[in-house]
This record gives sequence, structure tokens and C-alpha cells, in this order.
Amino acid sequence: MAADDDYVYDEASGEWRPASEMAAAAAKASEVRDAAGNLLQDGDSVTLIKDLKVKGAGQTLKQGTVIRSIRLTDNPEEIDCKHDAIKGLVLRTEFVRKR
Repeated sequence: MAADDDYVYDEASGEWRPASEMAAAAAKASEVRDAAGNLLQDGDSVTLIKDLKVKGAGQTLKQGTVIRSIRLTDNPEEIDCKHDAIKGLVLRTEFVRKR
């Protein structure tokens, strides 16, 4: 390590860590991945890998349903989706696979 490294206090561990290390950890945490580990981006199409009952809609989305034009959210485990029959659909990334 260089003597002029900036340090940042990590509240999770309670330690002072190099800023470059913290930036790398933050970038890795912001990556959104599907159930197979593929990197997801805004506008991607995904396929459901499991039948999902949609709360509030009284519907079930079947395995293999294609969802187009996803949007990433602040939570790396959730994606915003549009579906013909359901508005405001949010899916967990563990139930989708990138097409």
C-alpha cells in the first residue's frame, strides 16, 4: 500500500479500510445477477425459471414466460418489469434467467 492512500471507516466491520478497496467492494455489490449468475442490465429480456403466484393480481406467471425491457432497482435482488396483464411488477432475480 502507498503511504498516501485515503482510508474510509467501514461501519459493517468497524475498521478503517483503504478507499480503493471500499470502492471495489461497492462496485461488486451493485452488480445485478440472475439465477445463473449472468450480469443483468437495463433493457434486458429475462425468462422465468419457476411458476410464480403474483400477490394482489390473483394470477400465476408460468415458467418460461418472457419478460422484456427490465429495469434495475436500488436493490440488487429485485428488478422492475412490465407484463401485459400486470402493472408495477417487481421480480426477484433468483427467479429469472437472462435470455
